Amino acid sequence: MPGNDVFKVEGRVMEVCPNGTCCVELKNGHRLTAFVAGKAKKNLAGLKAGSSVKLQLTPYDLSVGRILVETKI
Repeated sequence: MPGNDVFKVEGRVMEVCPNGTCCVELKNGHRLTAFVAGKAKKNLAGLKAGSSVKLQLTPYDLSVGRILVETKI
């Protein structure tokens, strides 16, 4: 069944790129590229540098993540 091998982590947006992607740094210092997909684009339109987000990663490619929600500090 697809989707069983994903895991969720928290990170902080370091830079917002114009094409809808962001540079995100995880708590362990790992930096990766993240994107917002689907209906979350409407909710996360005001995403800024310094925002805390929850990401979805797969073990196959740890350099790209998917932003699920913006978490409140």
